[in-house]
Amino acid sequence: MYNENSFFYKIPNPHDVITAIPNSRTFPEFLEQRVETYSPAINTFCELVKSNCSSFTLLEEIRRQGRFDAVSRMSLLKIFRRCVCTVLDTEATKKITKVSTASLVSSYGYLFKDIDQLREQFLNISQSEVYALSMLLGEYDDRGQQGYILSDLFFDWFESNFKDKFCIEGPRGAGRDIELSSVFPDFTGSYPCDFIIRDIFTQEVKAIGFARYDSTRGGSQSDDRTGGNSDKVHKAMNYNALTNKNFKIIFLSDGPGLTHRDTWHEACLLDGSWSGNVRASTLKTADVRITEEWLRS
Repeated sequence: MYNENSFFYKIPNPHDVITAIPNSRTFPEFLEQRVETYSPAINTFCELVKSNCSSFTLLEEIRRQGRFDAVSRMSLLKIFRRCVCTVLDTEATKKITKVSTASLVSSYGYLFKDIDQLREQFLNISQSEVYALSMLLGEYDDRGQQGYILSDLFFDWFESNFKDKFCIEGPRGAGRDIELSSVFPDFTGSYPCDFIIRDIFTQEVKAIGFARYDSTRGGSQSDDRTGGNSDKVHKAMNYNALTNKNFKIIFLSDGPGLTHRDTWHEACLLDGSWSGNVRASTLKTADVRITEEWLRS
């Protein structure tokens, strides 16, 4: 089933090669910090509920340009989603210049909780309710941080091992991906990479890479990832066939979610594909998978 170049499928216990990166503090250690972060926004939301005549005007005031700074507005939009209309995606509502409040109200307004009910719930909100709401609002605050930590650790490892031979480019934390067309101008289409590896002397591109940390994964999420990663390989193969430009592909994959059967199966299939030009690796297996010999082959 797996190609002869695959290293991953020979690993007897996938958990042995996983790098454990906690995604946040445990309860109740994070309690005080979340209350401190969100209680001012909850207090502001209470005042807005008191002063607005409808849930529609409440959303309009929250999204009004210049009314709140971006951080405060995002906190208020989180509260609106949790307490007024759960179908309103904050990724959409935060785009105050691109998505009009009128369009949101027109599409989802029939699901908004009535302002009178909001007043009953928020004008006499208890301290315990403030604590509970703060916990909900901060649930995903650390999302993505494990991936940033993984990238940072990998960059440190790579620079320590190859500083006189190769250089690695890309954001260590949050930052814009590197489009392959910015590296190879004759490449057409979108192909965002997390990092690029070059020969330190010739500046020739030796590898492109993708870093993902999965704290948990399975089902449709894993199916989406599988298709996306396979597509990356096929696009690179097609580009190589047209231009004869050779480079390797690194899938730096880590986290407990990687050990899920379907996700691990994908890593085994990817590893060693394209005649060995593709390698999957966790941080723990990088020493044996990401080598100078392979990068120069």
